[in-house]
Amino acid sequence: MFLNLLDGLKRAGLPVSITEYLALIEAVEAGVAEWDIEHFYYLSRAVLVKDERNLDRFDRVFGQVFEGLEGPAALEGIEANIPEEWLRNLAHLMLSEEEKAQIEAFGWDKLMDTLRKRLEEQKGRHEGGTKWIGTKGRSPFGSQGYNPAGVRIGQGKGGHRSAVKVWDKREYRNLDDSVELGTRNIKMALRRLRRFAREGAATELDMDGTIQSTAHHGGLLDLKMRPERHNAVKVLLLLDAGGSMNDHVASCAELFSACRAEFKHLESYYFHNCVYDFVWKDNRRRHTERIPTWQVLHKYPPDYKLIIVGDAAMSPYEITFAGGSAEHWNEEAGEVWVKRLLATWSRAVWLNPAPERQWTYTESISMVRQIMDGRMYPLTLNGLDRAIAELTH
Repeated sequence: MFLNLLDGLKRAGLPVSITEYLALIEAVEAGVAEWDIEHFYYLSRAVLVKDERNLDRFDRVFGQVFEGLEGPAALEGIEANIPEEWLRNLAHLMLSEEEKAQIEAFGWDKLMDTLRKRLEEQKGRHEGGTKWIGTKGRSPFGSQGYNPAGVRIGQGKGGHRSAVKVWDKREYRNLDDSVELGTRNIKMALRRLRRFAREGAATELDMDGTIQSTAHHGGLLDLKMRPERHNAVKVLLLLDAGGSMNDHVASCAELFSACRAEFKHLESYYFHNCVYDFVWKDNRRRHTERIPTWQVLHKYPPDYKLIIVGDAAMSPYEITFAGGSAEHWNEEAGEVWVKRLLATWSRAVWLNPAPERQWTYTESISMVRQIMDGRMYPLTLNGLDRAIAELTH
């Protein structure tokens, strides 16, 4: 079976040598894996995989070779008490795709006008139905129901993620710039963006200059100093926070950590869904310590390289309409602000952590890609390579 694993890895294109295979056998014989399939998985991955890019292919091959070793028989006799809160989501409205297609989605103006009327008319709680602000219904207003484009009110987090406006004050978590796990390859990709220059005081010995000057002065030692070599590239990083981006916190944290390590001149701000008239530095204080986007536009010169990170999954209204923001009334549409960013920093890319194969399913992603002139790339190693090439050409 071990030979099957080696053969499968070679067929999948992984650079596995006989030396690494023998090292794996030696570790197994020494009892490192303790005859446990999960321990053996981690042992073989550590020994046989030398590049993080090959981890996914290794997992697929390993699963095919050792499929069935822990099958249904391993689950017999297992009993569990499931907490009540785990089952509460079953109370959410469940509809078939045909039923969903029959529910009308209001346009933006009609949606806002109808909400104002409902707030004036409704006097009590309502559950189910298609009209009032309530729960578990087909109305465009409320929570735990379904409507293709509505206003979510009183629900802690998204369900179908089709709300175009959210009337809840939510708290988002800052990305941790100390995260190191999984950032190695991201750092390697970002290093292609670095540009070194010698700036500041002359504090470093210039060996070549010293030798040349000493020889010129007949052998009398003449020390020459020069400024230290620094990475001179400047990066402005804008990070989408909250909502559907909660699914991508880990990958964005790795990117944020790698950028902190690689770039001396790095400035970062947060936004939600799309950039509007303000951004913020701290998600915990985003309601009280907002920074006008105009201030950011005038603070950093055009030689900065702009990297926007977000899944671009939002209501199209947020991009094209004033007042379309999911959380506040924006005087100008998101498209206007994104174009201002691009006019200020011509070297700009948008990194999307959502799988690229899913981009065509979301209208807002296509709209943002068009605004970015196609400069949207997936948050993968290949996508980073393409983005860095765009920023450096």
